[in-house]
Amino acid sequence: MSRILILANSSAGFYDFRIELARAMMAEGHKVMISLPDTVKTGQIAGEGVEVIHTSINRRGMNPVQDAALLQSYRKLMREKKPDLVLTYTIKPNVYGGLAAASLKIPSVASVTGLGSAFQQPGLRRTLVTLLYRAGLRKARCVFFQNAENMGIFDSFGIKGESSRLVPGSGVDLNTHGAEPYPEDGQVRFLFVGRMMKEKGIEEYLAAAAQLHSDRVVFQTVGYCDEDYQAQLDAAEARGEIVQLGFQTEMHSFYTQCSAAVMPTYHEGMSNVLMEASSTARPVIASRISGCREIVDEGSTGFLFEPRNAGSLIEALEKFIALSVPERASMGRNARSKMEREFDRRTVTAAYMEEIHGII
Repeated sequence: MSRILILANSSAGFYDFRIELARAMMAEGHKVMISLPDTVKTGQIAGEGVEVIHTSINRRGMNPVQDAALLQSYRKLMREKKPDLVLTYTIKPNVYGGLAAASLKIPSVASVTGLGSAFQQPGLRRTLVTLLYRAGLRKARCVFFQNAENMGIFDSFGIKGESSRLVPGSGVDLNTHGAEPYPEDGQVRFLFVGRMMKEKGIEEYLAAAAQLHSDRVVFQTVGYCDEDYQAQLDAAEARGEIVQLGFQTEMHSFYTQCSAAVMPTYHEGMSNVLMEASSTARPVIASRISGCREIVDEGSTGFLFEPRNAGSLIEALEKFIALSVPERASMGRNARSKMEREFDRRTVTAAYMEEIHGII
């Protein structure tokens, strides 16, 4: 029995988008362990037969003392668990997990799920992150990317593993997010799903809600406040511009009730929200960026708009509002068909298993 250690920064993210990979590995007789900093869905993960280990991570900060401690925690964990392979997801597990695995001569596979803010602006922070990523991924047997632009940017910065591979994000579970009948009550319900933060486009969404909300047009938000927007959100809700639905661990019913999902993000690996909403047979309205535009066929499955541009978002929403209910429902059916053709999670799991077979 081979021992496989997964390093990730979110139990909900792993369970919702990657648990199928753990199941596939266990089905072949591998012992699967996962290191996580939170407990949101560790019960469900453990219930699948995965050994769960707690490791603290400051997900967004760049504190050198904390990051050095994370590196040492990963090294200690690997010495104790003696994995035959380490899989890492997101920047800090990729960097510090990759460094720890390389120092102990354990093969690793990394997954770049998005660039994050560090690559958006030139400067010292991007230089530092680039150096860390080069070191962390240098010995990775394979680096998985979720869109071609991210792969090209890493290549231009000299950030490479021994090989690289492109997959359609995490894919979507077509059964969990099955196609649902389109709502026909005549109300338009726009749904924003994500952390309430600038880079997710919450400012543009609130600006659109302020202008377009009415008795017939409702703007909803799902997610927790990751930056200082709570007072602004509460004020918008008090004015009747938005409805806050809070943080949710199960999303399917919210997609079912909405008319369209709206994703005004500034950067993305491959949007899970857009894939899940599309799989539920809901149109999607998203920023024209890598990680979103691959999912949206303009005018067929949804609409695209310019990122960081409230006016462009408002124009896209107005186009959607002008559609008839049958036209919106048809757009949702097209979205579902696209997910079936291009974003089935089973193809992503198969790609990872192929790389694992080549190592173990």
